[in-house]
Amino acid sequence: MPHEPRSPFTLAAGDTLAAALRNIPLPALEIRILASHTLGLTRVQLITQADRSLTDAEANALKELVRRRLAGEPIAYIVGQREFFGLPFTVTPAVLIPRPETELLVELALERLPPNGRVLDLGTGSGAIAVAIAHQRPDANVTALDASHEALEVARGNAERNHARVSFLHSDWYSALGREIFDVIVANPPYIEKNDPHLAQGDLRFEPVDALTDHADGLSDLATIVAGAGQHLADAGWLLMEHGYDQAQAVRDLLTKQGFGKVQSWRDLADIERVSGGCLKT
Repeated sequence: MPHEPRSPFTLAAGDTLAAALRNIPLPALEIRILASHTLGLTRVQLITQADRSLTDAEANALKELVRRRLAGEPIAYIVGQREFFGLPFTVTPAVLIPRPETELLVELALERLPPNGRVLDLGTGSGAIAVAIAHQRPDANVTALDASHEALEVARGNAERNHARVSFLHSDWYSALGREIFDVIVANPPYIEKNDPHLAQGDLRFEPVDALTDHADGLSDLATIVAGAGQHLADAGWLLMEHGYDQAQAVRDLLTKQGFGKVQSWRDLADIERVSGGCLKT
């Protein structure tokens, strides 16, 4: 016997909070995030106030957020926030959503950053990498750049929000840097190939396409970063880059051909080679 089509969820004023949440066809974690954001309640308060009735305004607001999520919009864009490296970051559709695997890039940079060191974050987006480094290392001189004015506005706000000292610069990769030198350069550039079907799936459908793909083979921006790094790295300075799950060998080859030493890749928590880098030979 064929299954009956699932009826749309209903949510109305007068429903108890518990009943309303049970009726939402989303994973439990997403329900808690949307309900907490809409109602201004903590996770504990969602439980202790489970029997209270929703007002008309609350029911309509929650219904709208659930509708957006059911349409595929990322949770981070709906609530305007995502945690990264233990810090809260404002996110908008002008920037990529910070992802847990990128925390590996921050950890590797912190391990290689000398006291009072200089860091450059290329294509900073939300500012997550630069702000996380600056927050952990107040002694560091952190510069972050992006070609998008909208992204830089979000990044500046995140630096202020997290009391992190970061200098921001509007620049297409190294073009506006002059002769500045850094001890560590980090980058999470666009590395998805232009025809990759993932660009039309899941959260990626809503994220800024220019921050996802180089509109080429996925390696062109990585190659540009490697080629220009030598002019902006101190002796024995490190270049560290996030890349796609199947690009580690290609990125190592780019680094080796450009004369970098100690070239290697590091695996994320999913055991995927996620970051590759090398040290400038002196």
